[in-house]
Amino acid sequence: MSLYEASIRVKHECPYREISERHPDLTVREWPLSDCQVLEITSETTPTDELRDDIDHLGTVLHESRNDDGYHVVTQSCLCSLEQSIIDRFEKHNCLYQSPTIYRQGWEHYTVVAFDGEDIRELLGDLRSDREIELLSKTSISEKQIPHSMLAPANQLFENVTDRQLAALQLALERGYYEQPRNTSLRDLADQTAVARSTYEEHLRKAENKLLTNAGQFLRLVTATSTGDPLQVEKTRRTERAAD
Repeated sequence: MSLYEASIRVKHECPYREISERHPDLTVREWPLSDCQVLEITSETTPTDELRDDIDHLGTVLHESRNDDGYHVVTQSCLCSLEQSIIDRFEKHNCLYQSPTIYRQGWEHYTVVAFDGEDIRELLGDLRSDREIELLSKTSISEKQIPHSMLAPANQLFENVTDRQLAALQLALERGYYEQPRNTSLRDLADQTAVARSTYEEHLRKAENKLLTNAGQFLRLVTATSTGDPLQVEKTRRTERAAD
């Protein structure tokens, strides 16, 4: 079966697009969740007061850093009513939306996958009726090339993970706990919080367990067509059964 991937850019009324137009060196990446959006904002230059004011108006700042690589901010916003309209049009024309949406220099960039080239043509015609739009690329892809990111919406991966568990996981990631070699320990991480080490470790382990459990269904989809056995699990099982 043939599939088609299209990259388009659009201009219409949207605060995220408008902030990228006011600050041309800025890149905004948006991941939609069930009731909000997570935005990653990056710039290679030092942020101006105007830019910081614009970011503050977008929503709650979750992370902010400045270093030799530039300026980096993660925010949580809630403008679902504005953004849902175009996503609805993708679905109306049987096109699968691939996040993130990227906002750059006054344009918002989308990638969609369709099962029929005619669906993409009809989608473009629909969008052109009330907004400026450009088709950047359209390519034929195979089923095996469907991006894995389309299989794992972020809101499903983080389902049932509490705020404290997310905070414990975020702290561990930011401090290099999962790097090899590790840059910190559980004791050092707990010392940066107001909870005991055992409590912090419980939050972290539960977060890890829930994330891996939620990701398991997507992992099975990703490996479903694989015929390899890189860890020779099946060979070991056959050996054990033969020994029994």
